[in-house]
Amino acid sequence: MIATHAERLAAARAQAYALPLAELNPARPEQFQNDTMWPYFERLRAEDPVHYTAESNYGPYWSITKYNDIMAVDTNHAVFSSEGGITIASQDGEQGPLPMFIAMDPPKHDEQRKTVNPAVSPFNLARLEPLIRERAAKILDSLPIGEEFDWVDKVSMELTAMTLATLFDMPQEDRRKLTYWSDVVTAVPGQGLIDTLEQKFAIFTEYHAYFTELWNQRVNAEPGNDLISMLAHGPATRNMSPREYFGNIVLLTVGGNDTTRNTISGSVLALNQNPDQYAKLRANPDLITSMVSETIRWQTPLPHMRRIATQDIEFQGKQIRKGDKVVMWYVSGNRDDTVIERPNDYIIDRARPRQHLSFGFGIHRCVGNRLAELQLTIIWQEILKRFPTIEVVAEPKRVFSTFVKGYESMRVVIPTRV
Repeated sequence: MIATHAERLAAARAQAYALPLAELNPARPEQFQNDTMWPYFERLRAEDPVHYTAESNYGPYWSITKYNDIMAVDTNHAVFSSEGGITIASQDGEQGPLPMFIAMDPPKHDEQRKTVNPAVSPFNLARLEPLIRERAAKILDSLPIGEEFDWVDKVSMELTAMTLATLFDMPQEDRRKLTYWSDVVTAVPGQGLIDTLEQKFAIFTEYHAYFTELWNQRVNAEPGNDLISMLAHGPATRNMSPREYFGNIVLLTVGGNDTTRNTISGSVLALNQNPDQYAKLRANPDLITSMVSETIRWQTPLPHMRRIATQDIEFQGKQIRKGDKVVMWYVSGNRDDTVIERPNDYIIDRARPRQHLSFGFGIHRCVGNRLAELQLTIIWQEILKRFPTIEVVAEPKRVFSTFVKGYESMRVVIPTRV
């Protein structure tokens, strides 16, 4: 008999509090796939908010689990460096992790980030808004009524892939390649999508070749408003190595794809799990803006970011050594009840809905945060015009990852149109 989520959570809680504190290792992807990591973080916040795990699949690391401590680490890039990668799992390969601006420190980080900033400027978002709305309307109008379907595939993946393909100025018929490549980047071999690391690198070769072709087209053309053209013509990026260019493409693909699509799916799930909030939203569509921020907090689409200590430092009474891996668990900080009132509850009209860690802080704060909010806002404005309810009919299938908190599939039924 398959255990319910409540039963799995109860078992996880018993284990989380039975283990010796020193043995607690929150970086276990199976817990994220089962949505049972919460008690581990709850105990760490209460008993050991700056926690050292000596042994794990990713080597030794520190867990930072409270809101204000995460803020302190995230805004101190001089001591807590992004160089060498942002995930707890270092990328494999003879050459080490792919270079990308999120995994760089100033000044190089600032120069490269500045190059792509215009793509998500208020001016460009205003230009994109009618196009995103038109696509959202078309996607929603194509959905079956009274029949079960996969919301992740039909809606969340579609809208975000369309938007990202536009930002890259690549053919819309290739948009699902972006979805696939994004999934491959974060996939763990042997967990369904890919079987081996060799297979992953073979797919990377195809992915790299596609974007090399786009670079070659744009570098020989007049500068345009798309991300590839910005990188090809930007003073700080036009002479970067092919590997560094590909690293930035990987960053923009995952950042522009996984996060928003999983929050779109998460919004449907959260409202289903909290029917009082769904009723509140239907009664007052003006709450969409705060509902979007609350969902971004509640979902926390990227559960963690990693840093490396550049020097020995005493932090909250603990001795962190130079070279130590330090993991900021945003997913835990967003449930810190010393900062956020009733953090485990989903409340769409919170007094301060934008008080969350999901976009990060400091120099690495998510460059596309406003675009993510825009897509979520538009899809819900268009949903409420069309459908009284969207009903989740089975527990969603979640991603096997500690870096992406997402959904592989989520079966829903739309009973009727407005």
